[in-house]
Amino acid sequence: MKKIQTQGIHHITMIGADRQTSIDFWEGVLGMPLIFEQPNLDVPTENHLYFDPGDGRLITVFTDERRTADPTRNPEGIGNLHHLAFNVSRATYTQIARRLDERGVRHTGEIDRGFMNSIYFRDPLGQLIECASYKFDPPVGVTHAQVLMEAHKLRVARGDHHISDEHLADAIALWVERTQPSLSDDRTAKDPYTTKPPVWG
Repeated sequence: MKKIQTQGIHHITMIGADRQTSIDFWEGVLGMPLIFEQPNLDVPTENHLYFDPGDGRLITVFTDERRTADPTRNPEGIGNLHHLAFNVSRATYTQIARRLDERGVRHTGEIDRGFMNSIYFRDPLGQLIECASYKFDPPVGVTHAQVLMEAHKLRVARGDHHISDEHLADAIALWVERTQPSLSDDRTAKDPYTTKPPVWG
């Protein structure tokens, strides 16, 4: 018996209402370009829209002009999708609440998740959407997931409740030591200030 090894998300497909509602939300609110569309090859009466969420992968939506938008909250039972989270830059993240307010869209406001900041709202069809902004950039050649795994190990070893900035900073330093060689024999932290500098300013 062997594993089926995944290598990332290929696409996520949603069941939409009419075509324009999907375009207005995915492209008109979240800025995802509509890159192509064709009939749903399994259900000929439906259309299939393809959007680029920003990383070259795909969010796709089945649409049908006979369906109308229903904003009723989607069920969140066992086996159901809870939410979709999309990565945004810090500069974009700071603008989300205001831009949702301009549309009259209810949202959670900014939430600190320890290793990222989040804001949640619902799409026109009742699906919970999260826009998330990492608090850190991983070292070159290292992924966010690798830094988070190292930060988790540090958090557990220290008996802390959740990942914080300190765990992230220390995890990044460990990854730099692992991936970037140095001519120094001793790479431990030092204090070169034998004479303390004056207070700044």
